[in-house]
Amino acid sequence: MKSLTTEEFAGQVVSDVSATLSGVMTNIGHKLGLYRAMANAGEMSSSALAGKCNLSERYVREWLNNQVAGGYLLYNKSTQSYLLPDAYVPVLADQESPVFLVPALEVAASLWLDEAKITDVFRTGEGIPWGDHHHRLFCGSESLFRPGYKTFLVNDWISTLDGITEKLSDGARVADVGCGHGASTIVMAEAFPKSHFIGFDNHDKSIQTAQNRATEAGITANIDFQIADAQSYSTDQFDLICFMDCLHDMGDPIGAARHAAKSLKSGGSVMIVEPAAGNSVEENINPVSRLYYAASTAVCTPCSLSQDVGLALGAQAGELKLSEVLADAGFKHVHRVAETPFNIILEAKLD
Repeated sequence: MKSLTTEEFAGQVVSDVSATLSGVMTNIGHKLGLYRAMANAGEMSSSALAGKCNLSERYVREWLNNQVAGGYLLYNKSTQSYLLPDAYVPVLADQESPVFLVPALEVAASLWLDEAKITDVFRTGEGIPWGDHHHRLFCGSESLFRPGYKTFLVNDWISTLDGITEKLSDGARVADVGCGHGASTIVMAEAFPKSHFIGFDNHDKSIQTAQNRATEAGITANIDFQIADAQSYSTDQFDLICFMDCLHDMGDPIGAARHAAKSLKSGGSVMIVEPAAGNSVEENINPVSRLYYAASTAVCTPCSLSQDVGLALGAQAGELKLSEVLADAGFKHVHRVAETPFNIILEAKLD
């Protein structure tokens, strides 16, 4: 890495502080419906936007100027109007888009709210259980992950697994370990009505939310949610066991994978969805890894350290380390089957 001059580095920090403060503005824009009001609407004046959203024009105008300064909106000097480019709509306004990134700011907000807890564990070396974080972490994570699951999980990830789509179409049993609010479980249950899906999580409030989400979606006949951790759920034989963005959070991921091995039918598969990462620090010097290292420091590593063993893989473990964990658990075949800019997807088989 090249060292910057003092002036250059100060400029970088100013940009970071600006982005941090502006992240609050982005979240406000989402919650007030400002981006949605501007989506595919062409150029708009501050008065027109304020009227459309029933908001104060003066506040809206100042918000708009912040967005222009950050490059999120375009400004037409001659008409004093503002434009949300069509290419930005999937990122800022379309809540079903796999690149809808605004919920990441809810996650960031939870870290500020938990700053004292996070600072304390630096000194003690202890952990922070997932359930001890501010609730904005749980809702933010669900909203951030759900669109990607809806877009990729069935057609791009499960479809690459060895014979799994056919089994699910005919009728199979699936465990979704660490299911959280059940976003991935619900997507799979809706796509494969002949199969039965059980979401497991040790956070009781998340399980309750998952049950509510399934009811709201009208997906109840082939889905169930149970309070259990990754080594205590029933070893009923499953055709597919999923770890969706959670294996690295576990205190004993090898033990969790061993339990999955015991619970897997012959010829079944384990699918592991993890944050995109290289296998070394030098491979992870990029904005996505920077985001993941921050989340890992504040959430993932403390979560693992709060549990027995406390291996603390971190959110940037990488394919090599994850493959070693699965091999130690007895899986003979582990390979990457898919990837996105934010995830790597592995399949593990015993035979």
